[in-house]
Amino acid sequence: MTQHEYIFIAVSIILGLAITRLLRTAAALVRARDRVTFHWSSALWAFSVMLYILQLWWIGWGLRVIEDWTFLDFIILVFGSSCLYGAAEMALTSPEGATLDMLQESQNLGRLSALSMLLYFFVGPYVNIIMYNNDAVIPSLLVPSLGIGLMALVISAPKRFPLWSALFLIYSISILVLTV
Repeated sequence: MTQHEYIFIAVSIILGLAITRLLRTAAALVRARDRVTFHWSSALWAFSVMLYILQLWWIGWGLRVIEDWTFLDFIILVFGSSCLYGAAEMALTSPEGATLDMLQESQNLGRLSALSMLLYFFVGPYVNIIMYNNDAVIPSLLVPSLGIGLMALVISAPKRFPLWSALFLIYSISILVLTV
């Protein structure tokens, strides 16, 4: 077993739990559809978080070319996948009460999901600059900075969550195009 395989077992477990959490909560919302007021922006947000989970899993395969892993590399990847789990955990609310307004919940707990994503966006520069030894430092810092700024908007102006979730989806798709 290579170091990459060994390290990515832990990352894969966390990412698998994040996917499970999103899908389980989505299924619970569908089952409770009579008590839930759905909003498209919550679905966009959850879908965008799912894209990042899958993107990290996909990018993880590319990390197999790294021969000498450090404990810090491992910690950074576990931290990043844990942030994605936190974003997935807070992306959708389980319908446990009598009624649930998805937009209102997204404006509240969506801020915690955005905080997790904001922290996740600090992982990309480390992977690109340090682990891949990439000389393109400015793009490696600029692209995640846009995501950090967007997450700061979600946290500071939650009433505009529908707009932020649409922009987050556009940003997420852009990141996929750049990295896959």
